[in-house]
Amino acid sequence: MASVASPVIFKEFCPLYYLLNAIPTKIQKGFRSIVVYLTALDTNGDYIAVGSSIGMLYLYCRHLNQMKKYNFEGKCESITFVKLLSCFDDLVAVGTASGRVAVFQLVSSLPGRNKQLRRFDVAGIHKSSITALAWSPNGMKLFSGDDKGKIVYSALDLDQGICNSSLVLEEPSSIVQLDYNQKVLLVSTLQRTLLFYTEEKSVKQVGTQPRK
Repeated sequence: MASVASPVIFKEFCPLYYLLNAIPTKIQKGFRSIVVYLTALDTNGDYIAVGSSIGMLYLYCRHLNQMKKYNFEGKCESITFVKLLSCFDDLVAVGTASGRVAVFQLVSSLPGRNKQLRRFDVAGIHKSSITALAWSPNGMKLFSGDDKGKIVYSALDLDQGICNSSLVLEEPSSIVQLDYNQKVLLVSTLQRTLLFYTEEKSVKQVGTQPRK
């Protein structure tokens, strides 16, 4: 019996003008006009997160068709990476060019969910540009990597409002990708890919030859 072919779904690709029009192309800072560049992007079923060169995170809610803005206090610096997570609460992690990492716990209108915006900071470990972020599925663990090869593990207690961070791995080249699942962190650098077993603190390299 011949198998039934799955139906073909046609999709149209077009610019998201409703999103882009909500983000300014320039801002005024004193007497200077500064061009706003879009520098980072992540999406899920609920949100579209866009990082910018002025340190502003633009978060578009797909259900309410609303744009919200979040920023770091102090120095205005480029956002280099954003990572969304939908678990019991909606979370977004943000990394910057100087190595700052912050987590925003978003407000939800659903019963029993978070009713006040909260921010957690990964303090003082990264000193260079953030190049990768990875969540655990439950939002209790965040891993961040930078262009000097440092990987930081942050344990979040959302109920207590606590974020404890520590350096867990240091590679000789820039981190380009992180992914976490079942107590194993997948790490890709400019030179190699490895598996970091977070319980045993052990490393297993994928393949034997370094990248060219």
